[in-house]
Amino acid sequence: MGQKTNPIVNRLGIITGWQSSWCNNYKDRIQEDFKVRRYIEARLPKGIVSRIFIERTLKFITITIKTSRPALVIGKRGDEVDTIRKELKKLTKKEVQINIFEVKRPELDAPLVAKGLVRQLENRISYKKVIKLSILSAIRMNAQGIRIQISGRLNGSEMARCETYKEGRISLGTFRADVDYHMAVAHTVYGSIGIKVWIMKGEIYGKRELSPLLGIQRKQRSHKSHYFNRKKNK
Repeated sequence: MGQKTNPIVNRLGIITGWQSSWCNNYKDRIQEDFKVRRYIEARLPKGIVSRIFIERTLKFITITIKTSRPALVIGKRGDEVDTIRKELKKLTKKEVQINIFEVKRPELDAPLVAKGLVRQLENRISYKKVIKLSILSAIRMNAQGIRIQISGRLNGSEMARCETYKEGRISLGTFRADVDYHMAVAHTVYGSIGIKVWIMKGEIYGKRELSPLLGIQRKQRSHKSHYFNRKKNK
């Protein structure tokens, strides 16, 4: 079963949380989420956005962007973020708050690895070379295992084929295994090439915050409020 399902979806509610937090009015909200994600992916440079988390209230939307290049997302004096916020406000017709979360180790982030491979394949670099470099980088950053699967007309061959490269272990059948996964498509001259990346970072025991980014933000707010209250009491 672990070989046939999405590793992230298979662990929802166990060790991974939802990328969108809302309820009710499923049809309109999922369509709006799709438009928001598509706009942010198109607005920012390719290959720097890992994931986009959306948290909703009745009249307010909090969007957290995980990226390897926060400076490019923020822009000079925050101009880029302000522009994105205003355009998303027009798109959703709600107040929007944008938070930037830096990915400190992009070699262990499956979406960034997959998008990096897409960018290099579209620039006509040998697929074997870029895959081996990605695997070496992940293992060097203490990943327990990495697997990359690539399929299509590799190197312009007449017949499409599928190749898999693996290093270390990937425990897809274990729910406590922290497996990051992403699928991307490279549009080359010869046709579309599909890329799947699995990265195992370790095993998780005990309870885990299902929305880690939102949890971090709440902790920062509580620390700030505690500091100001202590200052007032003095």
